[in-house]
Amino acid sequence: MKLLRITAITFALAAMTTAFASESIKLRPHKDKLFSYPSVLESRDGGAFLKIDYRAERDINKRDQVPEVRAHRSYVSLRPKRQQRAITIRASDIAVEAYEVGASKKAKFAVIFIHGRGGDRRLGVKDWTFGGNFNRLKNLAVKNGGVYYAPTIPSFDRTGLEHLKTLVTYIRRTAPNAPVILACGSMGSMLCWQGSNDPGISSRLAGIAILGGTGDESFLRSAAYHAGVPVLLAHGSRDSVYDWRGQHALYERVRFASNRPYPIRFVLFQSGSHGTPIRMVDWRETLNWMLSNAG
Repeated sequence: MKLLRITAITFALAAMTTAFASESIKLRPHKDKLFSYPSVLESRDGGAFLKIDYRAERDINKRDQVPEVRAHRSYVSLRPKRQQRAITIRASDIAVEAYEVGASKKAKFAVIFIHGRGGDRRLGVKDWTFGGNFNRLKNLAVKNGGVYYAPTIPSFDRTGLEHLKTLVTYIRRTAPNAPVILACGSMGSMLCWQGSNDPGISSRLAGIAILGGTGDESFLRSAAYHAGVPVLLAHGSRDSVYDWRGQHALYERVRFASNRPYPIRFVLFQSGSHGTPIRMVDWRETLNWMLSNAG
């Protein structure tokens, strides 16, 4: 395991204020025909709200060689394995264990995936599960000069927030101009919302993706909201853990909170379950939208 030590970390807002790279970032394709959304059943708000035709028979059984265990080989490219490392980032009494995929130094952008309850860093680098969608995310990062992180978060309270902040500070040091996309699954979404108003995190954000997670109206009072950080809310209509209606209510509250529509999207997978957004979110389309709309 590669051991990385960070000393004398300060989380003051002034220390975190670094301008993003001025050059436009647009991710090149990777298996777009396989991972693009199936047909759109409903579109509203100029395409900001989408209801997607999701079918388990097609999107799990035909996509996976072993349903929910192993995707067909055509969905997976293992090239990023060459640039995948287990690392430990240390700051004060915190040790963040994570997987790092891609060239960390001077990366053009960074993506962080936060797992839900009972998960750890291994979830975010699984190449064959979730229809190969984590593998696609890793490929998009490596092919486009970005870096991807999957950390282990011990809890979703202040302790977990300090772990996330330590990772974001490390990214600021290794890639000073890299905008950060924060993607949170299930209960991990609590850290996305907390991070949106933490000065050590929010000043770096270029996007927030909530995948089958919770809603939090305090986002409307956050630093990220006032900075116009793009937000994606993705949910399955049959999610038995978090009802999609709560997320949709948050979408409408945020989008129409002011005279100018906020850069927020809601993607509803018709008949999808709790894990469907992680399997089905179109990462290239999402990241390109966020990076092109980030302040």
